[in-house]
Amino acid sequence: MLRGAQQWLLPYLRFRRHPVRISPDRPLHACIAVCDHYEPLHDTDLAGAQKAVAHWQATWPGLVSSHQDSSGRGPRHSFFYPIEKYEPSLLAPLADLCHQTGSEVEIHLHHDNDTEATLIAKLEKGIADFASHGLLSRDAASGRAKYAFIHGNWALDHSHPSGRKCGVPNELEVLRRTGCYVDMTLPSAPDPCQTSTINATYYAREDGLPKSHDTGTPVEVDQTAKLRNLEDHLLLIQGPLGLNWQRRKWGLIPRLENGDASGSNPPTLERFRLWLELCPRVKNGAPWIFIKLHTHGGISKNYKILLGEAMQRFYRDLASFAQTTPGFHYHFVTARELTNLVHAAEDGKTGSPSQWLDYLHAKPPVLG
Repeated sequence: MLRGAQQWLLPYLRFRRHPVRISPDRPLHACIAVCDHYEPLHDTDLAGAQKAVAHWQATWPGLVSSHQDSSGRGPRHSFFYPIEKYEPSLLAPLADLCHQTGSEVEIHLHHDNDTEATLIAKLEKGIADFASHGLLSRDAASGRAKYAFIHGNWALDHSHPSGRKCGVPNELEVLRRTGCYVDMTLPSAPDPCQTSTINATYYAREDGLPKSHDTGTPVEVDQTAKLRNLEDHLLLIQGPLGLNWQRRKWGLIPRLENGDASGSNPPTLERFRLWLELCPRVKNGAPWIFIKLHTHGGISKNYKILLGEAMQRFYRDLASFAQTTPGFHYHFVTARELTNLVHAAEDGKTGSPSQWLDYLHAKPPVLG
């Protein structure tokens, strides 16, 4: 648990948890996005990867139709598929599944020893590959594809202390120039790529040096919208990071809470209560909590949990919690929708988040 703690433990000890006060006259909206480092080829061959996608196809639609959030929508899933392993026989059925269920595909990339030019080439190819399946949002004026991003091996902006797993110290700027509107890599603890900024949604400014996103400007109502369109600034939305004293190793040492939804650590209502205290809100904004979880749902030990009884129990517990807690509301959203809600809150929007799901970044187009 303490591996790599020098990056985040002191900031965590200084971090002030959000008090959770819920009542009919003090409503609270939890916006939940499961951002999947979706790598079906990670530990298997093409046949095994196709089996994983087929399992999602067979199971996910029924799960979506069986559970509804406070707005009547079923669960959403964001598949961050690695562009360096593009395979049409995997992307085509995944795109169909997303169009059927309201889930979405975004960009994931593992790379090493790149230059600015080689990284741009990889991103532009990946964008074109995904767009050919009707994936990714589009800019309303230009029609250019836009995307959310997760960096493979956590090494965003050449942040790994070994100097490996990236190679491009101005990566934030490159991402912005190629259409990226948000990064959702973090948290990465216990990995050494973890930033000293934790439990935040913030704008990081590219300074040309590795790990420019270690610190940044927290999103705030009427203060930070001017940073949205600057090519040297990138929005980051982090998931929860802290210590879970309710779940201890050997009954003594608190376990790390980093928002991972895995086979060994599935989501639970107990963990959800901790996420409510850790996860970011927009400063001075609506009472919306942005809960970004991560998983590796292309691996069988994890997707059997995500598509099985443990996850369904979590959905049932959420529904029960909402029914017995007047003023509490929860919303299943994609990575794109979560980003839209951050910007809506930044612009002072209030009420139900369900009104603002397509606020700035539109749904991917439906191919004819």
